[in-house]
Order: sequence, then C-alpha cells, then structure tokens
Amino acid sequence: MGNVFRYVRLWFAFARFALLGELAFRGNFIMKMLVEILWLVILLMFYRTIFASTKLVAGWRQDQYLFFVGCYFALEGLIETLFLENCQDFSNQVRTGNLDASLLQPLDEQFLVSCRKIDWSTVPNFLMGAGVMIMSLAENPEWRFNPWQLLIFVAVFFCALLLAYSFLLILTSSAVWMIRNQSLMELWWLFSSLMRYPREIFQSNWAWPIGWVFTFLLPVMLVINVPANVMVRTLEPENVLFIAVATVIMLGVSRWFFCRALRRYRSASS
Repeated sequence: MGNVFRYVRLWFAFARFALLGELAFRGNFIMKMLVEILWLVILLMFYRTIFASTKLVAGWRQDQYLFFVGCYFALEGLIETLFLENCQDFSNQVRTGNLDASLLQPLDEQFLVSCRKIDWSTVPNFLMGAGVMIMSLAENPEWRFNPWQLLIFVAVFFCALLLAYSFLLILTSSAVWMIRNQSLMELWWLFSSLMRYPREIFQSNWAWPIGWVFTFLLPVMLVINVPANVMVRTLEPENVLFIAVATVIMLGVSRWFFCRALRRYRSASS
C-alpha cells in the first residue's frame, strides 16, 4: 500500500510541474483551450442541425445522442490530458536514446513512460463533456436520478478509460520496432473516430463486419457505447460484464506487449 501512495504522490508532483510549465506560456495555454471549446461548439451545431431534420439517428434521440457526444468528449479529454502526449513522445525517446534515463529510474517503466506528462490544456474538454452530459439529461423527459445507475456509469466509464489506454499503450510500444511509428499512431485516431459513433450505425448489411470486428475482436466500440447506454438507454448487464472482462484482458495484453517491447529495446549507445 505504501508503494501505491508513493506513485500517487509522484503523479501529483508530475501534475504540479506540468501545470507550472503550461502557465509559463499562458498565451499558448489559453489558445489551446479556446480551440478545444470551438471544436465542441461546432460539433454540437452539426448534431443539432442533423436532429432538426430527423427524430432518430440509429435509434438514438437527440438528448440521448448529445449524452453520447458528451461522454465521448469527456473521455477523449481525459485520454489527451493523462496519456496522449506521453505516448506520442515515446517514439522520440526510443529514437534519441532518452528512454535509457527512464529505464534507469527505480520506478515502474510503464508508469514513468505513460504518466510523466500531464496536458492541462485539455482538462476543459472533460469538464465541457461533463457539462454536455448534464445538459442532455436535463433535456431527457424520461430520465430520473438513480444513484445505482450513476454508480454503474462511473464504474463503466472508468473501464472505458482503461480500455482506451490499453489500445494506446499497445500502439505506443510498437515504436521499439518501428522507431518512427507515426503510421501506427494514426490507428489511434481511427480508433478514436470509431468511438465517436453508436455501434448501431454499423449494423447494416454492408457495414456489419466493421461493427463485429471493432466490438468483439478489438472492442473499440464498447468504449463510449456501453457507458452511454447505461445512463440514457437500457442497462444491459451482459454489456457491462463484457466491457469489464475486455478491460482486464486488454490491460493484461498491453502490459505484456509493453514489457516485451522493452526487452527488445536496444540503447542508443549499444
């Protein structure tokens, strides 16, 4: 337990140092936040325009779909805040040999590689996503507050965050072999794009193979679909169990893949 508290204290130290770094360049910090706010506004305008012409999109009403969008924006904001910058920097560490310094530290390598930097400029993404979810619930005439439903949603949302992190870690670890894994990191943007849409969209005759692959083989579409369904549509216990099991499996696979990648790593001096 003491070791866990040690990592928590270290993470807060990283977060404080990152915030001081962001505040040293306030103009850039503010501009990045304004861009993220503008992107959400444009996204909401786009979906409002669609629902002005139809009542349902793939079986989702406007208030339900807005909750889905808010859930996506909140989770994407957490991923970008906590992990994305670290993972993008990993290939540069491999290429320059700076990874050597991380491997010499008396800390878990995965923690140090994936949690060292915090991008505070994307924290508003999470807050705005949460705001959109609250707004959509206020517009939902059928929704009633249920503490158990909220508790399950928080648990499933946390599973979704860890599931997305495991995909990102696997793609990041491939830099040991690829050195410059820009093309593989593009897969992350593909995954994040798939997360943005309800999986019902991919149930048509020609699109069902895409939905099947990214639900059961690479469970990307579970990341937003399951938490959103739990809160504003139907609580399906089998889907909650499915995402929990998928999260445990993918965390184990990503940990194994990361450790294997480090064993294959050759220092810049070797």
